[in-house]
Amino acid sequence: MKTNTSKGYNRQLVPSGNLQDFSHTYKDELEGIITVLVKITSRTPEQIKPYLDKLLGQLVVYEHETIVPTERRKAFQEWVESHQYLGLPLLSDHAISRESIYGERG
Repeated sequence: MKTNTSKGYNRQLVPSGNLQDFSHTYKDELEGIITVLVKITSRTPEQIKPYLDKLLGQLVVYEHETIVPTERRKAFQEWVESHQYLGLPLLSDHAISRESIYGERG
């Protein structure tokens, strides 16, 4: 399997450019990841697998495919928007102010 080191880090290329082949090649490793995620999230493997598949689809570099900046920006924006409505309270302006973060050091 080829790797790309142009940015100073190794990126694995999908064996034949498809996520199913990647999942098959790394089946044991992916099962281990799912096991760990089950333990730390209290979710079932069936609940975790779709998220892991989506994440892998975004992280894996396809051998014969390049993503143009506009597609990368769109994918990132979709990812951001998918996390907006988690029901978490927003931080107040004071909570993120320099004074609040650094106190008397800032």
